[in-house]
Amino acid sequence: MPVDFTVAICTYNGAQRLSKVLNQLRNQVETDDIQWEVLVINNNSTDQTERVVLGYQKSWIQTSPLRYSFEPKQGLALARQRAVEEAQGKFVGFLDDDNIPSPNWVASAYSFGQSHPKVGAYGSRIDGEFEVSPPENFRRIACLLALTNRGAEAHCYKPREKVLPPGAGLVVQKKAWIANVPKFCFLQGRVAGCKLAGEDLEALLYIQKAGWEIWYNPEMHVYHQIPHWRLENNYLIKMCRGIGLGRYHTRKLSFNRWQWFFAFPMYIVNDIRKIIVHFLKHRKTLKSDLVAACEMELYLSSLISPLYFLKIYSQLKRKHFTESKTKIYSQTN
Repeated sequence: MPVDFTVAICTYNGAQRLSKVLNQLRNQVETDDIQWEVLVINNNSTDQTERVVLGYQKSWIQTSPLRYSFEPKQGLALARQRAVEEAQGKFVGFLDDDNIPSPNWVASAYSFGQSHPKVGAYGSRIDGEFEVSPPENFRRIACLLALTNRGAEAHCYKPREKVLPPGAGLVVQKKAWIANVPKFCFLQGRVAGCKLAGEDLEALLYIQKAGWEIWYNPEMHVYHQIPHWRLENNYLIKMCRGIGLGRYHTRKLSFNRWQWFFAFPMYIVNDIRKIIVHFLKHRKTLKSDLVAACEMELYLSSLISPLYFLKIYSQLKRKHFTESKTKIYSQTN
């Protein structure tokens, strides 16, 4: 029987976190008329993730199979690509291993997709469950941790607004992803040796540029578990830096080539304006106000993002030249 909906959980060393997500999926309601499955993608974990999933498979509900797959290449973008390729459902709903869906999340997600035939992807309402209290004014940067509450009404994200949902709690129509998202996106997620973030945004931009609608659906409710270390200075500053450095690529994807010729200098001017205004407003508290410091790091990293990409492109060219030279040498000897 055809599968209607796939819940894909991409996890790296999530053995201690997966149980909460799987238990909640095992207790979904209003799914009697839906053929759905759960697919766990183990993204090269070094802990007991595989054992946890195999343990759940022994007692899993028969009506919605629990499947397991291993992706050896590190990176959330690669894990999600494998999830879409292996998913049997028409719709694929992404949950991270620290995302706890509401009891009716699957039913709400499938119903929304069925009633919106032009939708290529749609995001959830995501609230945080914090291990420790977040810093003052945290709401100003909450969206950077995928916390998304954009009202009680569903709405379509317009391309001119330059706003899209995060990958956590996101549902995509499989055919929209397969036809438009490159198998290997440039932004791979936070992996060793890579400072760039924005893999969710890159995939969605490809889908949106192809003419598919991107929506926000508040009836899909997800609770994001935020441990104490994700609110520490070092983590938040690095996170904002990675998001900022990736902005040159995601901004460029939003435009055609001729449009980017005009948009690029406008972004530079606007980034400089933001930095100046923010400094004048918070210059006395930048060292003591974590949220203000994160915002400044985001603005500064966005400004230097083109230079960072120029460095990356130069490194890739040198690597390609060296590899080509080595190949030619080996063929002539």
